Amino acid sequence: MGLEHAIRSGFLPVGEAELEGWQRVVRRRIDNLDTGSGGAETERMQTVITRTCRVLGVDTSLRSTGIAVVDAAGSRLTAIYAGLIRNPPKRSLSACLVALQDGLAAVIEAHHPEVVAIEGVFFAKNVRTTRVLGEARGAVISQCARLGLPVFEYEPRRVKLAVVGQGGAEKAQVQRMVTTMLGLSETPDEDAADALAIAICHLHNRTRIAMLADEPI
Repeated sequence: MGLEHAIRSGFLPVGEAELEGWQRVVRRRIDNLDTGSGGAETERMQTVITRTCRVLGVDTSLRSTGIAVVDAAGSRLTAIYAGLIRNPPKRSLSACLVALQDGLAAVIEAHHPEVVAIEGVFFAKNVRTTRVLGEARGAVISQCARLGLPVFEYEPRRVKLAVVGQGGAEKAQVQRMVTTMLGLSETPDEDAADALAIAICHLHNRTRIAMLADEPI
């Protein structure tokens, strides 16, 4: 992909060395611009240098939804936020879904992600558990759609494979790996770690160029 196309689209290359090389080229172009007529082009090129991609990862459940925001600049990943949306045991299903949507909206408003990644559907042995999880997922997907964010989903095995290298990895392994990969000072809660892993999986599976190429759910 040429430099001009990258400037127009706002996309960045993925590799660290390639990113730095492009940044040097763009800076030289900025230095050579005529200050009297190059304002718009200068602004576009500065965007190429500084732009990151911000992903919201969501590990959905009714009582303890993990939610995380991860930035990617080239191959460098940075955790911006990780936490939980909790619902107490006695809260009704409908009230839990409202609280889930409200909590999600608050994080989106605070951190402005570009795209959302959630865990794909899996079937539990307990039919009621599967139904409740589906309702919680529906609340998350509809709220993101309402706020104009595309949503992509990844199977649990694919998330573990992207982060740990083993599709059958345990939660503790996921926690340790996201802590190491993101340079966290503390190990996150299991659900928050899963949300971080989902965001990382999205970033590992898509270059900046193709980040929004596939159809969201």
